[in-house]
Amino acid sequence: MHQDDVRDSLDADGHLYVFAYGSLIWRPGFAHVATHPALLRGFHRRFCLWSHYYRGTPERPGLVLGLDRGGACRGLAFGVAATEAAAVLAYLDERELPDGAEQVYHRRLLPLRLVGSGRVVRAVTYVANRDCGLYCGRLPAERAAAAIAEGHGRMGANRDYLLNTLAHLQAMGVRDAGLDRIAGLMSALAPVPA
Repeated sequence: MHQDDVRDSLDADGHLYVFAYGSLIWRPGFAHVATHPALLRGFHRRFCLWSHYYRGTPERPGLVLGLDRGGACRGLAFGVAATEAAAVLAYLDERELPDGAEQVYHRRLLPLRLVGSGRVVRAVTYVANRDCGLYCGRLPAERAAAAIAEGHGRMGANRDYLLNTLAHLQAMGVRDAGLDRIAGLMSALAPVPA
């Protein structure tokens, strides 16, 4: 990773901030020095990307969360020391933008409000790539629930991905009506064995 790319990703305070809105909340996989409840405006959390690898297969696709245009999203901002920024960005790019796979996310640097202090920081954020073939936009909640109930990929059951995300959001005091609706619909469906 080019040093200019790393330097440009740092906030004015010298830290790298990473916005987590889904599995990064409960499985960041990188060292960080701080976590802050955070609000991102202009994007919302949505199951808008088919998963043929992590949470499903080509034969039985699952769904993963993406940040889609419009609204706002509450999540976590991870603060990372500048000395770890290059390694963290490399890890995140490998996780979110894997080589050889269709690019489902774009890495963006967006303003993020830290909820406790009200301070605005620049944060690395992975937003849904609406131009990729796996983008599924406004998928009806019933269809999303059915796909999530059946999806199972290399990272486990799609159902667990949804329920872990909801549990961690609830622990943060965040309610996501869209995810709650999908979970309610999914609970009526029997899970399919992997």
